[in-house]
Amino acid sequence: MYKSHIENLQWFKSDNQKHNKHMMTSNNGIVSPFLKWAGGKRWFVAKHADLLPRTFNRYFEPFLGSGAVYFHLQPENAYLGDSNKDLIDTYIAIQKNWKLVLRHLKEHKKAHCREYYYRVRAQTPRSLQAKAARFIYLNRTCWNGLYRVNLQGKFNVPIGTRNSVIFDTDDFEKVSQALQGAFLLSGDFEELVNMAEENDLLFVDPPYTVRHNNNGFLKYNETLFSWEDQKRLFRSLDRARDRGASIVATNACSQCVMDLYTDAFSTKEVSRNSLISPNLDSRKKFKELVIYTESRDE
Repeated sequence: MYKSHIENLQWFKSDNQKHNKHMMTSNNGIVSPFLKWAGGKRWFVAKHADLLPRTFNRYFEPFLGSGAVYFHLQPENAYLGDSNKDLIDTYIAIQKNWKLVLRHLKEHKKAHCREYYYRVRAQTPRSLQAKAARFIYLNRTCWNGLYRVNLQGKFNVPIGTRNSVIFDTDDFEKVSQALQGAFLLSGDFEELVNMAEENDLLFVDPPYTVRHNNNGFLKYNETLFSWEDQKRLFRSLDRARDRGASIVATNACSQCVMDLYTDAFSTKEVSRNSLISPNLDSRKKFKELVIYTESRDE
């Protein structure tokens, strides 16, 4: 469960960040997310990017995940966060020294096999770049790209069926360039949401939980993000809206989530394919809820 107040928030910002208040995006060209992530938003960018404002001041994303929306927009002034410290450390490592991350990742590629996977899974590298390469390696070779830890906080997902460690689409240099304008935060979502002001953009994609459910994946999410967290998120977004921030959020398409948001925000039901099921035939379409403030674009 998330905490209402987080101490010792971890911040990192590149020394090369530009301060350009009214520019929406940089000009690094297309950047593809390098992680497979449960609940990733590539489908949203592909089908519903029109719901994102064309202009804004600063960009905030408190549940970064694979960063599909961030890499689509490539804002020049961004504040990116996630409660997963290993994830944020991976972005920081690439931001600071992508070449060293790639060098470590190539070493994993050469040695990859079942025994090696479990040996790496049990290790805790010391350097930031080595930790990032381990994170990417496990993400790409574990079962379905799932991130899960045990009660001791140790990653415990078994090896998957895919053996590709380096992808043809990898361009860590471009990823690093796209991250140069970003603050990176490991901590609670509310700290980041509370910073958004008038004409800033908040993209919010929390773990999906509902008040009552019989879905195993959503039940797993409840250990990460409870219904009380859902209500706390709504209250923080409601305050951000009152401050004049533009908000686009995705959430579970359920009546209890709709009841939270429909009086204060516009909502739209959209559909997507499930990417979690190990059986391709069972990857059916699921509805999700998009929650947004009306665009202020002229």
